[in-house]
Amino acid sequence: MSTRLKRPSFWRQLLLAAALIAVQGYLGYNVLSGQFGIESQGRMQIEIGELSAKSGALAAEISDYRHRAALFTPQRLDPDIVSERARALLSMAQPDEVIVMIDANTGKPIRSSFDALAAEQLTDIIEDGVDR
Repeated sequence: MSTRLKRPSFWRQLLLAAALIAVQGYLGYNVLSGQFGIESQGRMQIEIGELSAKSGALAAEISDYRHRAALFTPQRLDPDIVSERARALLSMAQPDEVIVMIDANTGKPIRSSFDALAAEQLTDIIEDGVDR
């Protein structure tokens, strides 16, 4: 009994070759312009540089905060500086201190004539704790 060999179809081979070429084209396109392709590497390098700079700035800020927190340890506190800062924050002064008022806009001392009556009235208001 003889067996007849069937020759593969021309269209089948052509269709298989076209499908493989299409897959290669898809992969080649993604190598060039895909999310992680050659063209995207430049953008990723720029983004890496920006994030590194931001990370460095945040690390410096963290270091600054750690330094400021370390200044509050009891071994490092200077009593004079602590009392000066406390009085400045509470707007209080010692009787033997000289206070110079500074204009916040210009940074220069405020000059005015001393009015004893106005100073006495202000002192009374401050001592009484009454807002008028």
